[in-house]
Amino acid sequence: MRQFSKQMARELYLYNTLSRRKEKFDPLNPPHVGMYVCGPTVYGDPHLGHARPAITFDVLFRLLTHLGYKVRYVRNITDVGHLENDADEGEDKIEKKARVEQLEPMEVAQHYTNRYRKFMEAMNVLPPSIEPQASGHIIEQQQLVEAILKNGYAYENQGSIYFDVEKYHQKYHYGKLSGRVLEELQNQTRALEGQEYKRNPVDFALWKKATPTHIMRWPSKWSDGYPGWHLECSAMSHKYLGEKFDIHGGGMDLIFPHHECEIAQNVAAFGHDSVKYWVHNNLITINGQKMGKSLGNFITLEELFTGAHPLLEQAYSPMTIRFFILTAHYRSTLDFSNPALQAAEKAIRRIWSAQKILASLSVGNNSSFSLEEWENKCYEAICDDLNTALLISHIMEATHFIHAVYDRKATITAGDKDRLQSLFKLFVEDILGLRQEVATDNRTMEIISRLVEMIQQMRMAAKANKDYATSDRLRDELNKIGIELRDRKDGYDWSFKEE
Repeated sequence: MRQFSKQMARELYLYNTLSRRKEKFDPLNPPHVGMYVCGPTVYGDPHLGHARPAITFDVLFRLLTHLGYKVRYVRNITDVGHLENDADEGEDKIEKKARVEQLEPMEVAQHYTNRYRKFMEAMNVLPPSIEPQASGHIIEQQQLVEAILKNGYAYENQGSIYFDVEKYHQKYHYGKLSGRVLEELQNQTRALEGQEYKRNPVDFALWKKATPTHIMRWPSKWSDGYPGWHLECSAMSHKYLGEKFDIHGGGMDLIFPHHECEIAQNVAAFGHDSVKYWVHNNLITINGQKMGKSLGNFITLEELFTGAHPLLEQAYSPMTIRFFILTAHYRSTLDFSNPALQAAEKAIRRIWSAQKILASLSVGNNSSFSLEEWENKCYEAICDDLNTALLISHIMEATHFIHAVYDRKATITAGDKDRLQSLFKLFVEDILGLRQEVATDNRTMEIISRLVEMIQQMRMAAKANKDYATSDRLRDELNKIGIELRDRKDGYDWSFKEE
């Protein structure tokens, strides 16, 4: 990714969920940046809701790297301990899937981890620097439990370890991230099976004693058991990023209880919160309701790519999905609809069309477009809390200009043309991650090109014989099948027609 010496001087602002305001990004140990993002629980295929945090923090990763920072990006895989309904009781989500499919739990976890990585790669999501799995860090999680116990903020009951929320709240503030009030939580928490082991219904598990039928279990000084869901991220982030790091990201649905509990664990173990900037993306909805596996209203990425879902009017490519997600600010809700996806598909094709013809533009002695002003607007948009929606609007402005130059309705100098090519690639490909998709293979493209050339020769022969009706008919027939032909003084060119 290209870097410019002046980019370090550009100021990045991020909305910090903890302070509830946008803050200038000032890393703890520049130029190094530590970023941890909660990854998937791998018990099913990734859906559109999983794509949003992956793409949001991929853009942040790309931008930080471009600005000159050396980023260690950690995104975990949860393969144990995430119980049904995000609670401390019930069946492990992966074990439940394994029982249904008659597989080992780790077979399920590995299969869906592979699937997740495959679909992230299809959407051009860069792999993180480190992708730790919860099951590979049991020792670190047990050590964290011991530290919390030693400091007096946890207790043991019949082999399970629970976090003492009320005792923690007496000295610290439980609820500072989410804005929840402990007294209200205590009144609202309903009695569930297994709650009798807790001193307080709002206490959460750090280590759970396994029942006789529980498969995924590890030995500990307290019991054969497994870690609590919240504990995993605290342990893995500290192992790879240290006691203090810059950014912790994830979906807004993780603010409570997951991230609230992470803060409590970190403070209880180390005496301070580990995270400087808490960054959360909003949700993707269907008819105003959160998309999720637990609600049964999700559309998997494979279904989107193939069109194999009742709600889909057609198949949508990976880059169309990526572009659709980026058309809204990451902190705003994004509602699924076919018209919105189709608009995204049309817009990204126009961008690629502009990128394709940019290299062939004729140049003049002046430019009817202020490239410096446009560049600054693009940087201001993306550095203002990742405003990808505004950046895309600026890119569309440049796209319109490129097509205008192509149609001889605007002009550009040779220097501005080279610079625009560089900047267009930077903002479209390097930062937004929108790579061009090849609709056909090279052999098919070669055949199509030869056929178009053959038809063009037939048109030229018809024109030479003043048979303009045949020439026009051949051009119109190409247009009907999606190929746009343009005659020029020095020959012709063609492209696939925008739908």
